[in-house]
Amino acid sequence: MKIWYFSTFPPFFIIILLIFSLFGCRNTQNNSDNNTNELIIFHAGSLSVPVKQICDSFRILHPEVILKPEAAGSVASARKITDLNRNCDVFLSADQSVIDEFLIPDFASWSIGFATNEMAIVFTEKSRLSELINNNNWNEILMKDDVIFGRSDPNSDPCGYRALISIELAGKIFRNPDFVQKFKNKDTRFIRPKEVDMIALLETQSVDYIFIYKSVAVQHKLNFISLPDSMNLGNPMLADWYRTANVEINGKKPGEKFIQKGEPMIYGVTISDDSPNRTLAIEFVEFFLNENHGMKIMELNGQPSVIPAFSIGYEKIPVSLRKFAIP
Repeated sequence: MKIWYFSTFPPFFIIILLIFSLFGCRNTQNNSDNNTNELIIFHAGSLSVPVKQICDSFRILHPEVILKPEAAGSVASARKITDLNRNCDVFLSADQSVIDEFLIPDFASWSIGFATNEMAIVFTEKSRLSELINNNNWNEILMKDDVIFGRSDPNSDPCGYRALISIELAGKIFRNPDFVQKFKNKDTRFIRPKEVDMIALLETQSVDYIFIYKSVAVQHKLNFISLPDSMNLGNPMLADWYRTANVEINGKKPGEKFIQKGEPMIYGVTISDDSPNRTLAIEFVEFFLNENHGMKIMELNGQPSVIPAFSIGYEKIPVSLRKFAIP
């Protein structure tokens, strides 16, 4: 048997071996789930305040972790994954059904509901007729020519289609279908991609009122009119009533349409099937859903926990997270 030593190889062969060795080590590091502490979090704009606080709390326990939260409308966030092939570890949606409709089964396998919310009409002391508006006349105030209101895009953001569903329900209660159409046609130039974009419009007095979640008003210390349960989509006991209203929004593919029915507000979480750092993602979601950590912060920000909550794909949920879900 002949034994080869480096000294017997030609110099160019030794160089080639070294190059392959270096590139092989580099690829091993880049492809290893355990060699990165980066966590990418796509979340609804209405979760910006609590998510930042939860991330700050998580960093105290894990200072080595690099958290990368990215806010957008929930539908727009889902399309970053489905259409733009963006990497994502944790996905937090303002509507659990967005995960079911856009991500399952091709991009995620399960979801867990974690919090609720309700629609409200939000304003400041500088809003026109703010001294007059109340629970009984808000529909008349908003329809005045010199009053401007904003809402988010129903094709990008659940808050946008929820605003329209709330108005559909209001039209049924007021027995005034003309109100619904007038609402849809009024102030369309102040429609924005996600709900928190409207805060800037309100603070700069570009608009007088915005249709947004009550939690956002609480977090930003803004005035708001609470809508009755029959309109605010916040009461699970009224699910059948909410389903009598619906809105058409864009579907998964260009030109495709989807009928979004009214339903009680339930926020949802999942982990992408292609999560670059799945182990860390599971640990973060467990912290997020814990009643003494993430859910405590959520409730302080005006979003009551619904844990343990309805889940989709229960059998595919990581074992350590199943305690937060109901099959």
